[in-house]
Amino acid sequence: MKIIIGVLALQGAYQKHVDSLTMLGVESRLIRKTSELEQCCALILPGGESTTMSLLLQENGLHEAIKQFANEYPVMGVCAGLIMMASEVDDERITPLALVQFKALRNFYGRQLHSFTADIKLNFDDDTYRAPFIRAPDIEELSGDIQTLASYNDKAVMIGQGKHIAMSFHPELTDDTRIHAYWINQF
Repeated sequence: MKIIIGVLALQGAYQKHVDSLTMLGVESRLIRKTSELEQCCALILPGGESTTMSLLLQENGLHEAIKQFANEYPVMGVCAGLIMMASEVDDERITPLALVQFKALRNFYGRQLHSFTADIKLNFDDDTYRAPFIRAPDIEELSGDIQTLASYNDKAVMIGQGKHIAMSFHPELTDDTRIHAYWINQF
């Protein structure tokens, strides 16, 4: 089976995910409308601004389409994408997709000027990972079958449930493709 990964391209850092996939030799498609999902066997929800992303998903008819897609195919959510994957969000302006059972807290690690990079430990790799945190959300109230895949200061910053993964930080802003590769190797 040929792997083609969709990257939601309504706003945010979607091109950087395309670049990461290209480094891995994986074909991708920019997703802006529901019909484009049909070509894909997985989807990345990139970072960006979660209230804007929520609104654009609704306006472009993608909210329900992505929920249906995620029933069958893997989804990766990064920062704002993580927020969209949550079952609950601490901001009523956001309508989450409820793909993974947890609560997301927006801007938990601070605003834009509080952005930082930290070494984190991945549960699936022996080496540390240099993770950029930009207005990063927190992951709270995890259901019992969610696996913590990485943590920072004893808090989950990357989780997995079934075929889906979500993270608070931005792996696409590095040249380290281990996280994208790990996710792809799961399907």
